[in-house]
Amino acid sequence: FIKNLCVPFDNNLAERDLRMIKVKTKVSGCFRSEEGAQEYLTIMSYIGTAHKHGINAFTAIREALLGNSDIIFN
Repeated sequence: FIKNLCVPFDNNLAERDLRMIKVKTKVSGCFRSEEGAQEYLTIMSYIGTAHKHGINAFTAIREALLGNSDIIFN
């Protein structure tokens, strides 16, 4: 990051992605099943990827429900 100013100074983006899981666990106490945890992580991963590509989370979810889930990769 010293020579290339486009590189972020820290790795907070990855830490922020993990923080939501910890907050969800603290609020609800735990996930009821492993399947529920996996589904939550899949959705949050999709939303996180959409956000990193500059796509609104609501738009990404709406498009995924309409069958156009690959919008985040275009």
